[in-house]
Amino acid sequence: MKLRIDARCGNARTGVLQFRRGDVRTPAFMPVGTYGSVKSVTPEEVRASGADILLGNTFHLMLRPGEDIVRAHGGLHEFIHWDRPVLTDSGGFQVFSLAAMRKLTADGVSFRSPVNGDVVFLSPERSMEVQHALNADVAMIFDECTPYPAGENEAAASMRLSLAWARRSRKRYDELRASNPLRGEALFGIVQGGIYDALRRESLHGLLDIGFDGYAIGGLAVGEPERERLAVMDGLCPQLLDDKPRYLMGVGKPLDILGAVLRGVDM
Repeated sequence: MKLRIDARCGNARTGVLQFRRGDVRTPAFMPVGTYGSVKSVTPEEVRASGADILLGNTFHLMLRPGEDIVRAHGGLHEFIHWDRPVLTDSGGFQVFSLAAMRKLTADGVSFRSPVNGDVVFLSPERSMEVQHALNADVAMIFDECTPYPAGENEAAASMRLSLAWARRSRKRYDELRASNPLRGEALFGIVQGGIYDALRRESLHGLLDIGFDGYAIGGLAVGEPERERLAVMDGLCPQLLDDKPRYLMGVGKPLDILGAVLRGVDM
């Protein structure tokens, strides 16, 4: 994966993310296909809408139909008849949303499946293995989505757990790529830290030390006021690497997208 910047206007920028499966024009909006496909529309209709990339949900695909079935079809692209790039989330946000049904440790998260009630364990290594089986063009590290509101101590502990998981995600992703270099192209890190600038900086610097192909802003659009979300982006976006794609997670309202693009977000 390579990022080419074609034009700038203030902090906003346009360009192209180049993948083996095709180019993604940026700024890019990613339609969400929870189980791979976008609800109520065909892949042809999604292509006709101008979408260059889809977002798949690792958590739900792992539970149903399961990564083994998707892999048996050749990967997620073949499973849903989509010939353009796919980004898969790590499952971290969905586990966060199951707070009443989960048990969190340094190793990972145990939770009861909302499908059949079985106890399921998800870790950084397991998330990378599922995303590798899905053959996502872009995989996301496994992280803990810091809730809102969260005190500074809670946000710091959550962010540092996510950093530890980022190192494990990177290690397992690289092992899987070494065994099959043609599966997947990029792994993105996720900056956490709640609404606290110092924690966001610590998270970003830790991720930069590990090294990723792109960097996402996580832990927003979880109930915080708009002014706090914009303040986080104002403080963080100028520190993100200029030659790597920037992904704002969880935001999809048109005005919120415009606010992000004006601050230099690509996805």
